[in-house]
Amino acid sequence: MDIGIVLQTTPPASQVIDLAVQADAQGFSHVWTFDSHILWEEPFVIYSQILAKTNNVIVGPMVTNPATRDWTVTASLFATLNEMYGNRTVCGIGRGDSAVRVTNGKPTTLATLRESIDVIRELSNGREIAYNGSKIKFEWASKSRCEVWVAAYGPKALQLTGEVGDGFILQLADIDIAAWTIEAVRKAARDAGRDPKSVKICVAAPAYVGSNLSHMREQCRWFGGMVGNHVADIVARYGDS
Repeated sequence: MDIGIVLQTTPPASQVIDLAVQADAQGFSHVWTFDSHILWEEPFVIYSQILAKTNNVIVGPMVTNPATRDWTVTASLFATLNEMYGNRTVCGIGRGDSAVRVTNGKPTTLATLRESIDVIRELSNGREIAYNGSKIKFEWASKSRCEVWVAAYGPKALQLTGEVGDGFILQLADIDIAAWTIEAVRKAARDAGRDPKSVKICVAAPAYVGSNLSHMREQCRWFGGMVGNHVADIVARYGDS
């Protein structure tokens, strides 16, 4: 089992980089960040500095989305970081949350998410892809390798994840919810003819280290508010089913 951390790219960026360096020194496997360009600083610029100052950690967004950047730009960012620092990136992606909602946008459709996953993965792994009527390929990225992990909550998104994701990101740590969603992803993988064990699982939740349990719980309450809109979306869509 790998243990990573998720950081907000709150200024100063130097502090984010320092925390990532400490995580690398302590043996953490991944350093993830949010990717919401209006609420926080641009993560990919910070990734470059993190990778330059560390030896082992894998970096990536938790999570990016198909709406903020052109998919070819997203793929190029990963491929460029891989060329510069070795293959130490991972693409976490979902339909879009704060990055699109803060400008009164809406999350993308699952069909759009599925298509973006294919484009980003193929290009960031140096393979040719059909895009907007053209066949394109990063000729300079033949050695680049980047997995795409999908953030999902609802039944259809979980199915998509099992069908096409290299990994599954669940931004909750409730044991019952985790068990149900993981099984849904693995079932979808089996139904799609994939090895369900090939889909990596990432369960992300807030953590606070201390000795006062009530204080620690209070310090983690913000996380429930942050993901609450996902729950509201699911209830609105599936509440009567």
